[in-house]
Amino acid sequence: MSIYVFVYGTLRAGEINDLAKAAAQRGLPAAEWVGAATVPGVLVDFGDWPGLIPVADGRRVRGDVYRVDPGLIALMDEIEEYVPGQPCCFVRRDVTARLDTPADGVHDIACQYYPIDPALRAAAIDIAGDDWIAHRRSRTGGDAP
Repeated sequence: MSIYVFVYGTLRAGEINDLAKAAAQRGLPAAEWVGAATVPGVLVDFGDWPGLIPVADGRRVRGDVYRVDPGLIALMDEIEEYVPGQPCCFVRRDVTARLDTPADGVHDIACQYYPIDPALRAAAIDIAGDDWIAHRRSRTGGDAP
């Protein structure tokens, strides 16, 4: 059984916790990229990584949807330091992502994702844009994460 996940930050391709590389390092089945997508939310900057805060005011965050083997969820939980039932900065939740596939138009897909607990945002800086990679590149002046 496959699970869909929406990733918006360091788990995206080419970032420091690239989901495909993390799966390969653990000998897990590769995540299959489904497409670019958005979910309701705003981004905050913790320095080396972003957080997503869900909102219902029309703002959206860009990222990618992957189809993953259930075994990859445990690895993602580890990377995001998420432990069910314990206070964590990141929490795993269900979300409906709006998948944009040019051939098929736009459609919704049920996913899991890792927003942050808004109470634990601390001094994270609000990001004006909707894409962590674009923000990180503008901040660092380059492609390297």
